[in-house]
Amino acid sequence: MKMKELFTQIKRNGKKAVLEVVAYTEDECLEGAKIAAECGCDILMGTMFFESVNVFCKENDIKYMPFVGNVSGRPSVLSGSIDEMIVQAKEYIEKGVFGIDLLAYRFIGNSTELIRRFLSEVKVPVCIAGSVNSFDRLNELKNVSPWAYTIGSSFFDNDFGNDLKQQIEIVCNYMKEIVNV
Repeated sequence: MKMKELFTQIKRNGKKAVLEVVAYTEDECLEGAKIAAECGCDILMGTMFFESVNVFCKENDIKYMPFVGNVSGRPSVLSGSIDEMIVQAKEYIEKGVFGIDLLAYRFIGNSTELIRRFLSEVKVPVCIAGSVNSFDRLNELKNVSPWAYTIGSSFFDNDFGNDLKQQIEIVCNYMKEIVNV
């Protein structure tokens, strides 16, 4: 399995192996957790929260970062109230999750307000995922300093340049520049 080889290389190079799974049913989410375990991942991000996935991750020493809110569709769309998402996150934290995977820029609502409130009220690692596709959004992320953020389809859509390697370099250099401002 090529994915397992990739994660083996990541670990060999002293990095944390993270798998984000976009799944909505319990069976799909549990299957994603099993793939994360098989590949030796350190962190499973995404999936809707299910206690079975939470238990599986704990038993396999995988840090779990589920989605909050109502997530649906492809690409994923996040709906629900900010208050409800914060309450939901706190419930998951009580159940032992490591952190939260927040689809902030896919939110049907005020993404800036969601990010600001969520990061100030939820005291675990939060990864901002979904539609990080512009320098304005990178600036916003720098200003609020989430634990992490992901860029996925934006690289395939060439939002930051013409090829994958170039875009990664552009984003990394850009983030270093604004860090030093």
